[in-house]
Amino acid sequence: MLVLDDIKIGRFFGTGMARVARSVRDLVYPPACCQCGVTIAEHGGLCPACWTTVRFIERPFCEVLGTPFPYDEGEGAVSPEAIAEPPVFDRLRSVALHDGPVRHLVHQLKYRDRTDLVPMMASWMVRAASAELAASDAVLAVPLHRARLLGRRFNQSAELARHVARLAGKPFLPGTLLRTKRTQQQVGLSASAREANVRGAFRIAEGRAADVLGRRIVLIDDVYTTGATVSAAARVLKRAGATGVTVLTFARALSAPI
Repeated sequence: MLVLDDIKIGRFFGTGMARVARSVRDLVYPPACCQCGVTIAEHGGLCPACWTTVRFIERPFCEVLGTPFPYDEGEGAVSPEAIAEPPVFDRLRSVALHDGPVRHLVHQLKYRDRTDLVPMMASWMVRAASAELAASDAVLAVPLHRARLLGRRFNQSAELARHVARLAGKPFLPGTLLRTKRTQQQVGLSASAREANVRGAFRIAEGRAADVLGRRIVLIDDVYTTGATVSAAARVLKRAGATGVTVLTFARALSAPI
């Protein structure tokens, strides 16, 4: 079910008519929890019971990989993983662990075309990386190959990036980074297979090098699993002269429990 969010209603109608349109929408489709469907006060939210099951990633965490620490290891602490294998990007920030309601939200957006969830998800992402977004120069999304984009009809990462950029007051550059290799779906592949799958998959669009050169970029994706995709994209951005790449995702999969 697709429910128009307040931003889209505002685009379609004038100020006065938008209020009427919202009232009609709420009458036909009463606000409901995005996870369990129980009635709530406003669209695009979770009920208190579902909210408490979200495992938000809060400090303390690794300053580089954003991996949650079980206890505070001090300001600027870096995980052994980040020390042993430093990532291509400069830092990773994510909203929450990829389970429960968070997994459901990602699935609804990606496979059920629930773009009405994007404003809520993007607002959580802005909160998770407020300092990094404030220090950035532009926001990019991990792109889809044009063939996959035709089949899916929209790029969920680009939708999230568009809203994150608007909320953060930063330029969104949708045509700067291109995916030129039609890769396999990453789901089900091993870490090494994921890396091989996306190797050489991205490039900077012709005439768009100035979008990246000397700039601090926030790169948006929906889920961070092994990091193969965002690392391949970040590598291209760094080679094009980006001075910093922060990866920001809505969800984060962890290989080990915390």
